[in-house]
Amino acid sequence: MTAVRPLQEDDIAAVAGLFQRIFRDQRQPPPEALAVYLRRLYLEFPGHDPEIASLVHLREDGGISGFIGVTTLPMTFEGRPLRAAVCGSLMVEDRESDPMAGARLLKAFLAGPQDLSFSETASEVSAAMWTRLRGVQLPQYSLDWVRMIRPFSFLAQAASGKMRALAMLSPLAGTIDTLARRRMSADALRWSGIPENWKGVGTCSAVEITPNEFAGLVAPFTAHFQLRPDWAPGQLEQILADAQSKAKYGPAMFCKVVSRTGKTVGGFFYHGGRGRIGRVLQTLTLPGQAGAVIDAMFAHAAEQGLAGLRGRTQPALLEAMLGRRVAFTHLASTVVHARDAGIVQVLQEGKGFLNGIAGEHWSRLIGDRFD
Repeated sequence: MTAVRPLQEDDIAAVAGLFQRIFRDQRQPPPEALAVYLRRLYLEFPGHDPEIASLVHLREDGGISGFIGVTTLPMTFEGRPLRAAVCGSLMVEDRESDPMAGARLLKAFLAGPQDLSFSETASEVSAAMWTRLRGVQLPQYSLDWVRMIRPFSFLAQAASGKMRALAMLSPLAGTIDTLARRRMSADALRWSGIPENWKGVGTCSAVEITPNEFAGLVAPFTAHFQLRPDWAPGQLEQILADAQSKAKYGPAMFCKVVSRTGKTVGGFFYHGGRGRIGRVLQTLTLPGQAGAVIDAMFAHAAEQGLAGLRGRTQPALLEAMLGRRVAFTHLASTVVHARDAGIVQVLQEGKGFLNGIAGEHWSRLIGDRFD
C-alpha cells in the first residue's frame, strides 16, 4: 500500500535522484552537490520548523516515487504571528501507474499545522489540484512581466534558448542595437526598446549596494503590508546568499533607489549581464514610489548593457508598470490555502508581500548549476 510520510535524512539521495531525472538530465546521475543542497534546504535551513516537513510518497515496495519540498516562513498578519509553509518542488515519477500520487502529497501538505500554505510556481495541473482542495489562485501575483531594452539582443537571447547557435549573433545584434537606440528620441516611450540617452528616468537614481545593505531595506519597505514575513534569525541573510548563486542567469546586482534629496525610496535585485535578459528577483518600494523605482531599475539595466528585464508581478507594482511599455504573460500561478478566510482576502486585495524572497524563486534549485 502506498503511503506519504515526512522527509528523513536517509531519503535525500533518493530525492536527489528523483529531482535529477524529472527536472534536470535523466541520462546523468545526480551530482553530490545537489544532494548536499537539498539536505540543507529542506532539513537544516534557518527557520526550519520540524512540524512542517517536506513529504515523500512511497510505493508499495517502499521506494520513493514522489516528493513535495516545503520550506517554512514565519509571517505576521495584522500584527499577529503565524506560520507559513512554502510549497516548492512537487514531483512524481511514473504517474501513469499511480495518477493520484501528486494529489496525495498535496493533500497531506495542506493538512499540516501551518496557518498559510502557498506556492508561486504552480503549473496549470498543480493549480487545479490546489483549487480542488480549497486553495485560491491569485491573479495579481501570477503574471510575469518583460521589458525590452535592446531589441535585437533581446530577440537573439530569447531565440538562443531554443537554438544555441543563434547565440553567435549576439555581437552583431549588439552593434545593430547601438545604432537603433541612437536613432530613438531621448524621451520616447517604445515597446521596442529604451533610447540610449533616455530622459524618462525621472528624479531618482539607482545606487549599487551590498547584499547586507539590501537586507536592511526589507523590513522598512515591507512594513506597510498587512501580511508580511517575520524572518527567523539568519533566515533572510541565508535566502539572499542562496539567491545570489544562479549561474544560468548571470551575476547578481543589488541596488537602492535614491531621490534627489537623498531619501531611499526603494530597491531591487536582479541577475544579468551585458547582452543578456536580466531576471529581477525582488523589487521594494515605498507606497506611491513604484513608478520612480521601476524607471530607475530600467535605467540601471540599460546602463549595464542588458538586453531586457523580466520578473514576477506584485500588486504594488502592477499599476505603475501598465504605462511603461511592459508586456505580461502567465507562466505559473501563485496559489494560497488558509483556514482563516481573512488571510486569503488580504492576499486577494494585494495587501500581502509574497513571491521572490518571500517565495521559492530565491532557491538555488531555480537557475543554478550543481555540477
